[in-house]
Amino acid sequence: MNKALNPRILQPGDMNPNWRWEGRLPAWGHTSVDFERRVDHDRLRRYRLSRAKDALKNSGCGSLLLFDVNNIRYISGTKIGEWERDKMCRFCLLTGDDEPYVWDFGSAAVHHKKYADWLNPDHCRAGVVGMRGTIPPSFGLMKLYAEEIAGLIRDAGMAGMPVGVDYAETAMFYALQEAGLNIVDGQQIMLGAREIKNVDEIQLLTQAASMVDGVYHMIYEELKPGIRENDIVAMANKMLYEMGSDDVEAINAISGERCNPHPHNFTDRYFRPGDQAFFDILQSYQGYRTCYYRTFNIGRATPAQRDAYVRCREWLDASIERIKPGVTTDRVAEVWPTAESLGFPNELAAFGLQFGHGLGLALHERPIISRAVSLDNPMEIKTGMVFALETYCPAADGYSAARIEEEVVVTDKGCEVISLFPAEELPIANRY
Repeated sequence: MNKALNPRILQPGDMNPNWRWEGRLPAWGHTSVDFERRVDHDRLRRYRLSRAKDALKNSGCGSLLLFDVNNIRYISGTKIGEWERDKMCRFCLLTGDDEPYVWDFGSAAVHHKKYADWLNPDHCRAGVVGMRGTIPPSFGLMKLYAEEIAGLIRDAGMAGMPVGVDYAETAMFYALQEAGLNIVDGQQIMLGAREIKNVDEIQLLTQAASMVDGVYHMIYEELKPGIRENDIVAMANKMLYEMGSDDVEAINAISGERCNPHPHNFTDRYFRPGDQAFFDILQSYQGYRTCYYRTFNIGRATPAQRDAYVRCREWLDASIERIKPGVTTDRVAEVWPTAESLGFPNELAAFGLQFGHGLGLALHERPIISRAVSLDNPMEIKTGMVFALETYCPAADGYSAARIEEEVVVTDKGCEVISLFPAEELPIANRY
């Protein structure tokens, strides 16, 4: 058993997320094999459910009712495709120490009974509520399921205790209250559960990052005049899905005069000689996401562009140096430049440019690191957290800019960077 992942023999129910860190975190590949211990999905599901149950017990709530697909996956280990991410068509109940209930889209509930053998088959139910309001509340589904949920909560002995709800349609909130439930914020409970990753989650995040390493090598080779931003987006999407991605959430491709201010999108602009261009690849492998910026120049670079890159890298390195268990997020954010020094009126106007955010089943988990948030509301950095740190520096020419991002895993001694495409110096693609 790999000591870098397991310093002692783990018992089947052992949920301890901490271990000794020896050597580089592995990126195992996509398949299961008999000659190496790779991702253990049973351990992964047990760990996540245990974290959620512990968070629920410590919250003062008796139950969690979840509509966020990331929370549903975290607790139940079920997922039916990216198409359902914004449909508001699935929900999950965790009450007391009972096993989770999952209401799923039609025949998906039958599929869970057949193939998701870690779930109680009687807890896999067909059900749908509003689908973003397209099924009107007057039809009665929300009332029907709100009363069913209230009954299950009573049966579990949790009647009278608050019910944490992550988010739901407004009409569903009303239906739950009419069923006699005291609804409180459950998203903070779930984010607390999800902030510490176990060995399997970290392996999946590392594997996801390794896929982006390869995409950036392709981008480096393809960046030249005659290619458009959307061409790179198309090639990256194709490559990621061929590599095993289950969702390419977005790819930012930004070049030339579009770099400043940062528009967070892509267009059909052709790359031109001397352009500075930066990209962000947001995708997931088995649900675990990446957020991974890199900046390139095409053919050549000016002193102003190089200077912007150097400063962007220095700010990023200064924040990485502060990452270790016990440090609070204000100590990281304070090394970044103020919004005013970059020409913005306040920190909210510059939000997301000098930024850190947790990575997991969602793109933005805990911790959030920002001068706008962290200086007055710091949180402690802990072993087992995984997050991205990203910096942005506009160039003195008024239109170019550099944007760099690294993904880090917090270890017992500091952190390990898992985004490995070279970014120490400004890469010049197809140098003239």
